[in-house]
Amino acid sequence: MNAPAPRFFAFDNTYVRDLEGFYAPWKPTPASKPVLIRLNEALARELGANPAVLASLAGVEALAGNRVPEGAEPIAQAYAGHQFGGFSPQLGDGRALLLGEVIDCQGQRRDIAFKGSGRTPFSRNGDGKCALGPALREYLISEAMHALGIPTTRSLAVVATGDMVRRDRPLPGAVLTRVAASHVRVGTFEFFATHQGPEQVKRLADYVIARHYPALANSTQPYLDLLAAVAERQAELVARWLGVGFIHGVMNTDNMTLSGETIDYGPCAFMEAYSPSAVFSSIDSGGRYAYGKQAGIARWNLARLAETLLPLIDADTQRAVKLATEVIDAFTERHAAHWLAVFRAKLGLDDTGEADADRGLIDDFLLTLKHQQLDFTLAFRALTAAATGDAARLQGLMAEVPDFADWQTRWLARQPIRTPALLAAMQQANPAYIPRNHRVEAALDAAVEHNDLAPFERLLAVIQSPFDERAADTEYGEPAPSEFTKTYMTFCGT
Repeated sequence: MNAPAPRFFAFDNTYVRDLEGFYAPWKPTPASKPVLIRLNEALARELGANPAVLASLAGVEALAGNRVPEGAEPIAQAYAGHQFGGFSPQLGDGRALLLGEVIDCQGQRRDIAFKGSGRTPFSRNGDGKCALGPALREYLISEAMHALGIPTTRSLAVVATGDMVRRDRPLPGAVLTRVAASHVRVGTFEFFATHQGPEQVKRLADYVIARHYPALANSTQPYLDLLAAVAERQAELVARWLGVGFIHGVMNTDNMTLSGETIDYGPCAFMEAYSPSAVFSSIDSGGRYAYGKQAGIARWNLARLAETLLPLIDADTQRAVKLATEVIDAFTERHAAHWLAVFRAKLGLDDTGEADADRGLIDDFLLTLKHQQLDFTLAFRALTAAATGDAARLQGLMAEVPDFADWQTRWLARQPIRTPALLAAMQQANPAYIPRNHRVEAALDAAVEHNDLAPFERLLAVIQSPFDERAADTEYGEPAPSEFTKTYMTFCGT
């Protein structure tokens, strides 16, 4: 390893400092010929870094793992996880390294981590590498989610390594630099509950409370309240996913963060024709993580977190189980309230209506989309236009739908006057542009197979401004050809 690179970030690494024994110190594997593919300059500035310095030769070497930046203390974090319902007692950062933490310009603590930087003690039989395509996919989708206003990890940079990685065929390798509120997962709690017991779980829980839920520091029931607080964030997060048709694809417990951010953009996709059973992940043959099952899976994952916290919640096991069960059982209602808020906004409704009646109105619209196989994003965008007096698009979509006029009459009667604020909220709830799956695949194919980043850059520019329609971007709002969607599958791929 070469001499340390210049000081790119002001690191302050509490995970290393406070949680010794929760990780393995490790160094990234150097890349043979690192080339900067994409740098998120705005995010770099948020983190207090100079984009020009990060784009310099020394910066690219640091982002490739060839030099450890001053102040960084790279570690591979330990965690376990339930994967498709089956428990794996040891997973951990098999191809990732946490470089360290910084305080951003808003005073928020954030992790800076590598993905694809080589083998670690947790790699098992993997090579620890990442192919360029999946790194660019995560960059695109995570930045799209951020632009949509959904809590998410972010992508700071993609560096091509100059090395090939072997998957079903040799592919160019890359290192993604990911930024997160933290990388503590439900699976992190599962690892220490399984291997080391309640004292280590308590250390981890206290750390999470201090970092993410400081208001709980003086609680009389901090660990029960932690469970409730995490459940609240996840209830809202999944509701926000559903509002844009996002399907995570691999909602294992090692992919659920305690911070409430979306993490891991492997076999994810955005739904086009509305269907609660929509699945695009090649490894989800049973539909466990289908669009309409995501809230139930979040609840299931939270129950696994609750199991790790039981000894901390109460010394009496039966009482601990009763208290934790009450929190888990309340998740369904918590999520339903967030879902209603999300879809009220999508229909341009205020919160004064009767909840069951509004749910019925929403459900009836969704049933129309399902039965007619209508595009989720386009239909809600057409509804937004109709709310402002331009009904042509909605009429065109629904011209052959029996009884749609009756639904529209009910919808207009429910909210006869929409204030400018309500209309603005409706527009912000219904994007014109999402990362359409065929556009994503075309951009990745051009980058990987033809060394052409222009389609990637063009798509990125579109999805970073998702709510304002632009004539020049009309084609990016159009669904994929039906034959594409019928056979489309996503893969973990990294």
